Amino acid sequence: MSVPVYKKQYSLGTPAHKTNPFVSDSDSEGPSREQSVPVRRTNQSVQELEDYAITKAQETTHKVNDCVRAAEAIREDATQTMLTLHRQGEQIMRSHQVAADIEQDLTVSEKLLGSLGGLFSKSWRPKRNQQIKGPVSGNNYSATTANHTEQRWKLGIAPARQERPSHVQTTPVSAMEKNQAERAKQDDALSDLCSTLGQLKEMAVDMGTEIDRQNKALVPFSDDVDELNFRLKGANQWGRRLLGK
Repeated sequence: MSVPVYKKQYSLGTPAHKTNPFVSDSDSEGPSREQSVPVRRTNQSVQELEDYAITKAQETTHKVNDCVRAAEAIREDATQTMLTLHRQGEQIMRSHQVAADIEQDLTVSEKLLGSLGGLFSKSWRPKRNQQIKGPVSGNNYSATTANHTEQRWKLGIAPARQERPSHVQTTPVSAMEKNQAERAKQDDALSDLCSTLGQLKEMAVDMGTEIDRQNKALVPFSDDVDELNFRLKGANQWGRRLLGK
């Protein structure tokens, strides 16, 4: 069987393929461009990881600083609350003292009303349910006030405390140094946050103690006011009786 001429020409003009498909045409020309790409990509990926780590470290530092600022704002509000509580305690003490002073004046008035009946009238003796006690001794309050003054000094409302000595910082160059610098900032911020939270805890305890003290002081104050109202009512009734005569 004869082979067509055009097929012979095609077979003779077609170059022979290489038997090894893994051999590149550019092996004799040195390393190819594709072989150098993985090295550059590796270097680029390391740089990206370092930049990513630095970015995350800076974000963490900002978040910790935000927590510190929030805690300081809460501390300022708590300080104002403490001042309000102490002013309220002072007002309770002053009001109770005024009630005790009224009791002294009422005693003098009761004696005068008892002597106004005349010779043939029955002497009047005011009725009393209990003795007016007056405010409790202010020793505890003085101690609380002194403690509050010390607390204000700690909080910076009084003369500010000396800051911690600052270390000489050098400009970080490498990624490791930058990460270490951010970590040092985070440690300082966390230390400040722990200190502020400790102060808030002490302030909360002081608030609870002050509220308990005021609640206990309100009980005798209320009893004394009730006794004053009872005695004033009796004195008014006796005065109207004398005026009716």
